[in-house]
This record gives sequence, structure tokens and C-alpha cells, in this order.
Amino acid sequence: MTRYVAGAASMMLLITAGLFLWIGANGQEVVIPDAPPPPEPSEPEGLPEADENAPALGPPPPTPPRAYRASREERRFNRYDRNRDEIITRLELMSSRTKAFKALDKDGNNLLTFEEWAVATGDRFARADQDGNGELTRAEFRATRPKRSASQRCKC
Repeated sequence: MTRYVAGAASMMLLITAGLFLWIGANGQEVVIPDAPPPPEPSEPEGLPEADENAPALGPPPPTPPRAYRASREERRFNRYDRNRDEIITRLELMSSRTKAFKALDKDGNNLLTFEEWAVATGDRFARADQDGNGELTRAEFRATRPKRSASQRCKC
């Protein structure tokens, strides 16, 4: 019973406060001042003119410096150093594997379940098993190796 009385009293207080605010806001007139007039447009100054005796051509521009060419190892290091702090963290090194991970993650929830992995592995096994007997020979297993890109030999 006391809850109901306290609730009713608090409602009356809220209604009274709202009524005072409403009456107070209606009794005040807010005067909005007129906007100042826009500024007068000024005459634009003309372009500067050269003297009659001024030379027509200036000195030639300086030649740009030659760009630094990074070595093969520096380019390889920079490929993994994503934030360019001269340190490769484990996260930066593994970030290059995200494309392969997303290919395995079929439902796109950023979690690789055993079923998703098993389907991908089973498909890879089925492609390698050319005679379809459920067993991989040494030659068939060699076909599962990732393909190497054509790289140039070292010219040391």
C-alpha cells in the first residue's frame, strides 16, 4: 500500500514540475535578432603585371634526387611489416594467411570448424586421387604439394 502512495506522490510531483516548466516557458518571449546585412562585395584586385625589363625565362628547375631502391630482402621484410615500425609481430606475419583461411571458412563466421576443414581436405584428396581407389600413391601425393611460382635463379 505504501508503494502505491509513494508512486502517486512522485507522479504528482512530476506533473507539478512539468506544469511549472510549461507555464514558465510560455510566459517568456524569445526575441530573435535580425541578421546583419551581407558584406559588400569588394572589387577583386587584378593579377600582378611584370615589368617590361623582366626576364622571360627563369633558371631551370633542379633535378630530382634518385629514388632509393630497396633490396629483395628489404622488400620482403616490408611486405610483412604492416605498420612500418621496423618490427614484424606474429600477427603481422600471420596476416598473409587470411586469404587461405577465408577460403576454408565457408560460412564466413571467422571460425574454422572441423567439418569445414574436413570438406576442404576431402576435396583436395579426391582431386589428387586420380584412379579413384581411395588411396594415394607417391606420385598422386606429390600432386597435392603447393605449386611453386616461377622464380629467377640467383645471379650471384
